[in-house]
Amino acid sequence: MMANNKGEQPKFVRFFAPLQEVLLSLGGSGSPDEAYAGIIEKLAIPEEEQLELLKSGQTRVYNQIHWARFYLAKSGFIDSSKRGVWSLTERGLKEKITPELAREIFTTCQSRFASKDKASNTFQEIEISSKGEVGESDLDYKAKLLSTLKKLPPAGFERFCQRMLREAGFVQVSVTGRSGDGGIDGYGILQINPLVSFRVLFQCKKYDGSVSTGTVRDFRGAMAGRADKGIIITTGTFTADAKKESQRDGAAPIELIDGERLTTMCESLELGLRPVTSFEIVPEFFEEFDE
Repeated sequence: MMANNKGEQPKFVRFFAPLQEVLLSLGGSGSPDEAYAGIIEKLAIPEEEQLELLKSGQTRVYNQIHWARFYLAKSGFIDSSKRGVWSLTERGLKEKITPELAREIFTTCQSRFASKDKASNTFQEIEISSKGEVGESDLDYKAKLLSTLKKLPPAGFERFCQRMLREAGFVQVSVTGRSGDGGIDGYGILQINPLVSFRVLFQCKKYDGSVSTGTVRDFRGAMAGRADKGIIITTGTFTADAKKESQRDGAAPIELIDGERLTTMCESLELGLRPVTSFEIVPEFFEEFDE
């Protein structure tokens, strides 16, 4: 997925228009997960392609969609100021991205990056965070946290998930520590109120890539008759088809916690993280005073 010297565009440019269209269909804004799922469905991207990995362990399609968001934010089509929400700007709401405009967006951004020595005219496929930022953000605490979790031994990751569920309000959380149990790594009780509780089974997947539909389906089969709800926790991601399968009508619901959500939960629970106040300069703010 590299642009050559003959002007070939990287493959993420194909997502410019679909991303705009999906956000428009969502009312002008949406979460990264909603945008991702919408694009997968709109372009009918097969699950095999969704499972393709980069050397970083991030899935190729996920990486490309976030690069598309990054370029559209730099071009004024997506508001980059709303953390956790991808929102179309006034330009994004009114100006349709055609193939010609998509090429213009890419070349303009590349020229701007090159002039600031932030990138060359050759695009290289590197990991990009869910916020669509490059550079230091690729080494931020969430990336470091995920890297730390991926280095844990399987049993250690299971115990971490046990601790996280306890911190989140589950009781009687146990790790089975058994193999050949249909992928079930543990169970717990979620007490909704004094009269209502749910037995929940969970599975831990220390993945670099995406969890597929088959994994969700097999886990549900192992759950049958044993629990009201299931949870799959992974350091990776889930394919769009796996997400659909997890909430299929008539089947026991399965909650999916991917790497992004896992780090967010650690943040809210302050689990393995210590809050630190920090600030960064916003160069754009000072541009109007530099005249």
